[in-house]
Amino acid sequence: MSQLQLFKLPKINRKETQKNVEQALELYRYYLLTVPEERLPKVTASYSLVTPSNTNEFNSSTENAVIQKVDFEIARDNHLGRIRKAVNRLTKQERQAVIMKYFGDDELFDYEVYNELGMSETYYHQKFKPRIFYKLAFILRIEVFESVDK
Repeated sequence: MSQLQLFKLPKINRKETQKNVEQALELYRYYLLTVPEERLPKVTASYSLVTPSNTNEFNSSTENAVIQKVDFEIARDNHLGRIRKAVNRLTKQERQAVIMKYFGDDELFDYEVYNELGMSETYYHQKFKPRIFYKLAFILRIEVFESVDK
């Protein structure tokens, strides 16, 4: 048995991998285009009898709102950075296609993208676009493998 036969890559689930990449790109677009709605803390005083607790845990609605906002901003910034770095690792033409398709002011249809890039429809759908999805999936580590059961 040759060494090549010993090492066999698992089969990729194309549909689920593409779905993961598209969701990551849509989330990037969402983060860029929307401002999170603030979760406002209670402004009015609420009077209640609360037994003292020795856990040193403090649950203020203001503090919780700030923590949620900061957590959201950290997650957003991390995601934006990961997508930006992943797209920048693509070739110039691949980057152009991703930016035109997903990050432009208007989301373009596939035919508009492959016409602008001077490609045939067949090449774009069978070779070019799947290659972009695979590259992004592996760079972002969101690829999905077929289960061993199949």
